[in-house]
Amino acid sequence: MKSGRLIQVLLLLQSRGRMTADELARELEVSPRTIYRDVESLSAAGIPVYADRGPAGGYRLVDGYRTRLTGLTTGEAQSLFLTGLPGPAEALGLKEFAAAAQLKLLAALPTELRSRAEQIRQRFHLDTPAWFRGDEPTEHLATIADAVWEQRRVRMTYQRWGSRTVEREVDPYGLVLKAGTWYFVGSGRTYRVSRVLALRPTPDTFERPRDFDLARHWAEWSEQFEARMYGERVAVRMTRAGLDKTQYLLSGFQARLIRDLAPQPGQEFGFPTESTRHVVADLLKFGADVEVLAPDEVRRELVGTIKAMQDVYNGAKLRTWFR
Repeated sequence: MKSGRLIQVLLLLQSRGRMTADELARELEVSPRTIYRDVESLSAAGIPVYADRGPAGGYRLVDGYRTRLTGLTTGEAQSLFLTGLPGPAEALGLKEFAAAAQLKLLAALPTELRSRAEQIRQRFHLDTPAWFRGDEPTEHLATIADAVWEQRRVRMTYQRWGSRTVEREVDPYGLVLKAGTWYFVGSGRTYRVSRVLALRPTPDTFERPRDFDLARHWAEWSEQFEARMYGERVAVRMTRAGLDKTQYLLSGFQARLIRDLAPQPGQEFGFPTESTRHVVADLLKFGADVEVLAPDEVRRELVGTIKAMQDVYNGAKLRTWFR
């Protein structure tokens, strides 16, 4: 509805300052022409919204103007309580602030919305960590978060895969919580917070790129990361039962790649894997429902592993192991 959109325009200008018609249009998913008409309507209603000319121009509210149109709808109040993340808030050093904000929000809500918000909190709970995984060490997380807010460069000692450590100076652009694991994005790279061995802020600040969007960057980086991780292929064929089990026995990315290939039972296709060193463990999960066609080294390793397992269960090695 137009009235609701006008309020959104007003609140966007109040919270973000100067915005162009194109920026407002993208945010509200309308055309710039619609924004022109909305701004005219706001001006006609006495709202002090002004247009600055020139390359750095845009719409803005007169300095000091604040609207009181900040009431929450039922859906908005419910959604706020669905975003409660006590674990991450505590890790970021914001637990007390989050609790205080939630209490203030409850106190400000009308009685009917307050009871509905409490029902939402009692009926829905978000548990971010994946199954069977303990908490990772995040002792430097709060410091990184401060550096993100203050746009301050950090110097850190970082452990790469394996045991190699490197010294890096990084401009931290943002933090991401993925399946219970914290990452931070900075200066063209993505780092896992638990692998930060030492970290200290430097006196230097940095300018965050104006066109950097954390959500878009993370989506693109995640897709590229998974594509790199599963960049090798092993020629296999599977039974119908094996194809049906891919969604349960493999990572989501592997299963999606195989689903996109849509192989038929007995048809050869490329099984996605990190390397031939990793693929044997994945293939053994399928038992006799998979056959490796190439390369020969994977076939030999599978045969060797199966024979060794057979020796174990025939008792040939048990006497040696438990002697």
